[in-house]
Amino acid sequence: MKLFDAELKVMEVLWSQGALAAGQLAKILKDDIGWNRNTTYTVIKKLVDKGAVQRTDPQFICKALISREQVQEQETIGLINKMFNGSTELFFSSFINANNLSDSEIEKLKQIVENLKK
Repeated sequence: MKLFDAELKVMEVLWSQGALAAGQLAKILKDDIGWNRNTTYTVIKKLVDKGAVQRTDPQFICKALISREQVQEQETIGLINKMFNGSTELFFSSFINANNLSDSEIEKLKQIVENLKK
């Protein structure tokens, strides 16, 4: 499931705050990024249609149906497929070569790889 930037803004609030009434969600997004109520409600409807958010009566309580981790995984797979022809190895090679990693970060990456072997 592909989520667009506006949809991710709504999801971020739901992931951090938990289930909220649509009106509360609209107020938070108005205060944080200046959205009007109609914009928030339109984005909520799109998320409901995609199956990412459940909206229940009364008070139109909105609840995330997908986790941040699920979205991160899907977005990462999409990036790897699009930019690295599906090669995870090329993705990591590019990432590591583009960033100066500290010794601590290198050790953490080694540990992640070791844990994958188990």
